[in-house]
Amino acid sequence: MIKAVAIDDEPLALQILEALCARIEYVKLLKTFTSQAEAQRYLNKFEVDLLFLDIQMPRQNGIDLYKSLKQETKVIFTTAYSEYAVEGFNVSASDYILKPIAFERFEEAVAKVKRTLDLEQQNTSANTHLTIRADYKLYNIPLEEIVFIEAMDDYVKINRVDKSTVVARSTMKAILKKLPETLFARIHKSFIVNTAKVEAVQAGSIEIAGKEFPIGTTYKDQVNKNF
Repeated sequence: MIKAVAIDDEPLALQILEALCARIEYVKLLKTFTSQAEAQRYLNKFEVDLLFLDIQMPRQNGIDLYKSLKQETKVIFTTAYSEYAVEGFNVSASDYILKPIAFERFEEAVAKVKRTLDLEQQNTSANTHLTIRADYKLYNIPLEEIVFIEAMDDYVKINRVDKSTVVARSTMKAILKKLPETLFARIHKSFIVNTAKVEAVQAGSIEIAGKEFPIGTTYKDQVNKNF
């Protein structure tokens, strides 16, 4: 079951989303909000799988609201303005639907989210891949290919064995939850490393592929347990 929340400053738009969600058996619309402040308080307290989020709103546009959220949540933007499409996908939106919303288009967007969530759950259970959306694509990265992950404000950079990178919108806390504790460790507020790739450990740093990574004071005890 996909747990969803809808945010729109127009009550009629929320009623339409409620009716659309009611037609899909695997979607449960938990809450609807016209107030962004109330929505943020709810989302900071409860985890949800999916947001239906209007873009053009009076207090703050939906894209900025999504960027400000602490949790990593799939988002489908709903708007009457097509010019926001590129900006919406730049924050790794699952989809972007123009109003008025046709049920067939709505169902297609929600089905895409379900496929992503199912794949993420499958890979998390198997501990073989990291599934993440970035660059308008859904990446399914084998864990053994990941060397380290670096924090970049609201994004993370996933560095791979072949030296290619994937930059995705996520917090370090959220992405660490997707990784097996037996293989990955956070050693600094800015770095998560693949412990199988570690070549040397010193008093204040770890070496991987000839590169040194600092060990943060907060993470020293955890590093000592892992190595």
